Amino acid sequence: MIERYTLPEMGRVWSDAHKYELWCRVETLVVEAHAEAGTIPAEVAEPVRKAPPPTPERVHEIEAVTQHDVIAFLSAWADNTEPREAAAYVHFGMTSSDLLDTALAVQLVEATDILLEKADRLVAVLRDHALEHRGTLRVGRTHGIHGEPDVWGHRVADFAFAMARSRDRLRAARAAVGVMAISGAVGTYSNIDPAVERYVADRLGLKPADVSTQVVIRDGVSEWVSALAIMATVCEAIALEVRHGQRTEVRELWEPFGKGQKGSSAMPHKKNPIMSERLAGMARIVRAQVVPVLEGIPLWHERDISHSSTERIALPDASIALDYMLNLTIRLMSGLVVDADRMRANLESTGGLIYTSTVLLELVEAGMSRDDEAYPLVQKAAMETWESGVPFRETLRKHAAEAGLTLDEARLDEVCRPERFVARLGPVFERLTALS
Repeated sequence: MIERYTLPEMGRVWSDAHKYELWCRVETLVVEAHAEAGTIPAEVAEPVRKAPPPTPERVHEIEAVTQHDVIAFLSAWADNTEPREAAAYVHFGMTSSDLLDTALAVQLVEATDILLEKADRLVAVLRDHALEHRGTLRVGRTHGIHGEPDVWGHRVADFAFAMARSRDRLRAARAAVGVMAISGAVGTYSNIDPAVERYVADRLGLKPADVSTQVVIRDGVSEWVSALAIMATVCEAIALEVRHGQRTEVRELWEPFGKGQKGSSAMPHKKNPIMSERLAGMARIVRAQVVPVLEGIPLWHERDISHSSTERIALPDASIALDYMLNLTIRLMSGLVVDADRMRANLESTGGLIYTSTVLLELVEAGMSRDDEAYPLVQKAAMETWESGVPFRETLRKHAAEAGLTLDEARLDEVCRPERFVARLGPVFERLTALS
């Protein structure tokens, strides 16, 4: 992921320097386990433990010759070991994937914990925003067209619960990727005792794979990246609502616009929803990683490395992009400007057409047949309002009179109140209050 969208904490997780630190940690734990078991000389553990990680530059220099990253790392690290002879017991009984998959599991858990912390914060921001606007009337739209009265808090509550579910999904995926294996070539433990695997797993807070070949099968990693993609898409759903709300014709919502910020190089009046549009674009990046990672599940026999190049790009990019998205969505919702007066004006802008559904039911309850009488009458009145701009109650009164029907005006006054449409949302906000 390019530096523009990489936040420091997540960037550190996926840096080469941190990767080699983890590789040293894994290899050191294996040496310790062997030494405790008497498999290798006990005195080699301390020199290995004290050897500083090699620099990425040195590893890359050697890899340019060896064309093998693990061998390059081991050679560079051996150069840092005093005495160097102790390094002969590093990687004892292991194969490359033992190191790679185990260290990757640690990175995935670390990345997940960063994402979960931000997801918790976003859930809280969405919850509090929705509760603040539980009484902010607005029109609910279907297909982009005015439907019935609603409240803004109801819309945001949907996002809050969706983000909470996404967080819980990611929390479950954390367990799926916190899996390691140190089982040797083709996974048969031919040159390494399973006790070594358990020793390393316990100290890294990971779970040994139930079975491994030479690699840990990628269903868990696929579950993880899919959870990231869903969470990113929920962020995009929030962003899309803001983008629609900030359109000039709507003007109900505004992204935070800072002092000195400029919206256009050519048009000084512009305040564009750039945060929301950025979220929409970055969600595509996260979703784009799902299929390539899934395709790492089927490998040739006990292993091949067709998954390796994919994961070097997909896993860092997905988590770095989502980390940025969560941070940006928190900023967006924390600073979102809600124009309640404009929401109310838009709600009333169609001259009462938003009340056709309840008027239809009133006519049915008054004894009219739904399909043959009530619906045609209400629709004719509504279409006339659309075309002429005459308020719906006037066109309704006209068409009712033509049909020989006298309307109960007092009753229509009661049912055509926007507050009536949202009166049963109380339990939704009770559940929202309890969301954490």
